[in-house]
Amino acid sequence: MCGIAGMVSTSRPDSDLVRRMCEMIVHRGPDGAGFHFDEHAALGMRRLAIIDLATGDQPVYNEDKQIVAIFNGEIYNFADLRQALAAQGHRLSGTGDSECLVHLYEEYGTDMVRQLRGMFAFAIWDRRHGRLLLARDRVGKKPLYWRSEGGSIWFGSELKSLERDPGLQRDVDPIALHHYLTYQYVPAPWSIYKRVCKLPPGHLLIWERGQITVRRYWELDSSPRHVTNEVEEEERLRELILEATRIRMASERPIGAFLSGGIDSSAVVAAMAMQSTRPVKTFCVGFEESQYDERHKARIVADRYGTDHHEFVVTSDLLDVLPRIAWHFDEPFADSSAIPSFYVAQLSRQHVTVVLNGDGGDESFGGYQRYILMDKAAWIPDIPRRLAATSASIGDLIAQRSESGSFCRRLGRLLQFAAAPPAQRYARLMSSFTPKWKAEIYSDDLRYLLGEVDSYRLFEEAFQRSRAETDLGRVLDVDIATYLPGDLLVKVDITVMANSLEARSPFLDHHLLEWAAGLPISLKVRNNETKLLLKRAVRPWLPREILEYPKQGFGVPLASWLRGELRDLAFDVLTDATARDRGLFRPAVVRNLLHRHIAGADHSVRLWTLLQLELWYRAHATSHNQGMTGCPSLSS
Repeated sequence: MCGIAGMVSTSRPDSDLVRRMCEMIVHRGPDGAGFHFDEHAALGMRRLAIIDLATGDQPVYNEDKQIVAIFNGEIYNFADLRQALAAQGHRLSGTGDSECLVHLYEEYGTDMVRQLRGMFAFAIWDRRHGRLLLARDRVGKKPLYWRSEGGSIWFGSELKSLERDPGLQRDVDPIALHHYLTYQYVPAPWSIYKRVCKLPPGHLLIWERGQITVRRYWELDSSPRHVTNEVEEEERLRELILEATRIRMASERPIGAFLSGGIDSSAVVAAMAMQSTRPVKTFCVGFEESQYDERHKARIVADRYGTDHHEFVVTSDLLDVLPRIAWHFDEPFADSSAIPSFYVAQLSRQHVTVVLNGDGGDESFGGYQRYILMDKAAWIPDIPRRLAATSASIGDLIAQRSESGSFCRRLGRLLQFAAAPPAQRYARLMSSFTPKWKAEIYSDDLRYLLGEVDSYRLFEEAFQRSRAETDLGRVLDVDIATYLPGDLLVKVDITVMANSLEARSPFLDHHLLEWAAGLPISLKVRNNETKLLLKRAVRPWLPREILEYPKQGFGVPLASWLRGELRDLAFDVLTDATARDRGLFRPAVVRNLLHRHIAGADHSVRLWTLLQLELWYRAHATSHNQGMTGCPSLSS
């Protein structure tokens, strides 16, 4: 596995500059009559070698070197692909997955991506046709940034690779900032910079002679199928988990697993143990605060399967690690579970190079407690339009002044929900800053600039695209299209790669995803219970305590940290002259948020969102011009 970066231009760029900027370069030839691939510059590619250590160097070529590729990720069905390609007459010189790409392109053209089973971002240069193909895997495990200017295109696995180009003006896109404050991440196709886009999951980009086309090649179909025998479905699910786990255990490096003690990671560890000849190495992080600590659950599973188990306790001594995390995340990112994710990756890398995890189980099988809330909300009668605003305002007020998990907080949420249609209900539930909060905290200039921009539209579009028959089914689709690639997969990819580790996710195998998408929603969430079918399927594998334990999530004691050890950091970073001079937020509102949180109201998520934005600015940005230019919507 390696990061990729490159450039294609209709006119020859300064090759010395390109060598410094990119690991891979394609540019116009010295005679001006064509394009060529700069092999010497490609030698600088960073590669975390997992498979085919001896012959897996990149770039890779077809037989006559007219097609060349670089690749970040893993193709799990590469052995079958190699066999089929050899039978079709292709000569493959190595033993790994990378060179399959160029030969698949020869056979299938841009449709070759449909043959792949894995996680990937890759670039293929077709010399004959002067065509560049960029592709990203179906669910977005691997990132891919790009920008285009004057007929040229730059691309990279990391935004940092594009930042090395002095021609890039690093102006923050205010629309991306607006979305970040809603969701705590910047959703594709936007990036935090106005002139850089992210290729969305399941999409291709084709550059040919300066013209760019972006199109979707995969979308989950959640049309429910008829289920007549639930026992057979349980057996089929066990088979799919075992197979998806088995193909992800192929590695020439030491391999282990993240084990939180939740059902998903525990099921993956069980599937690994049943298919391994040696004890599985497992890794877990916990907290001093008992309500956030799941180490006891992880130990139950580790004991059941005799794993080689390792633990780490996260404390609030974070002053050194927070700037490091802000640097590794190329864009503002405010999911606080990035902290334990970083530490468990750091712990794991001391013992292994590859880890398997349980990512994707909650989204596919209905694991989050918020799904129960959305299921109940379906029974809320419509409120007349003239009363909706009042209901929302009262709900906001009650929720803000209530402790997390309290009856009053639930009542406030209910009133908020009653005032909105289903997609907006869910968007509000997932928001860090609601539109009302943004209107209060934005500076006059920013409020004027973004007054007509609706971040909730992203959820509404995903909700409308879903083929599920119920609102709750559509909510699960929204998570797979937005929260999963925008938050969870970004968090894991960056924290593991920052520690030279690779993470693989059996539940994100697209065969398993597509099978699960067709299940009736009643086999996922029903009568205040989540993951019904999955729990039944893995009952033979897991102790009863694991199946019956309430879901905790990968949370951190953020509210107490911001009242304690991180209090001074938050005040200093959010209220100093550097932050104020950006002109983004009203200083009095920011100070009021801080003081109200210290006094007992829970504003931890909003404060963390602001703090991570400011830390990102200090690690990355050189300017913050607010213009409306950004990436185009892909909804059409």
